[in-house]
Amino acid sequence: MSKPSDLVQGTLDLLLLKILGLEPLNGWTISQRLKQVSGDVLQVSDGSLYPALHKLEQEGWIAAEWRPSENNRRAKFYSLTRPGRKQLEREAANWTRLSNAITHVVRLEEA
Repeated sequence: MSKPSDLVQGTLDLLLLKILGLEPLNGWTISQRLKQVSGDVLQVSDGSLYPALHKLEQEGWIAAEWRPSENNRRAKFYSLTRPGRKQLEREAANWTRLSNAITHVVRLEEA
C-alpha cells in the first residue's frame, strides 16, 4: 500500500483538490473515496490528511463548514473554492507533464 510519504511531493494536494472538486466531503469520506477510487492502492492516515486539508484551507483553495454528516453527527465539510479550481488546473497540468516525462524514462529500451 502506498502511503503519502511514498507519493511524489505535492501529490496529496492534487488528489484532495480533485476529490473535493467533485463535491463537498468530510475528512473521513475523503479518505474513503481516495481509497475506493484508487482500488485500495492509496490510503492516507489522519495524521497526513488533516494537516494537508488545513494547509489547503490556509491557502484559500478549500473552504470548510460544520454540518451534519450522513449519520447525523457534526462534521467539517470541505469544498473547493474558485482559487482552488485554478490551483487544481495548474497542479493537474504539472502532474501530466511530470508523469509523461517519467513514463518516457521508464519505457527506455536497454542498448
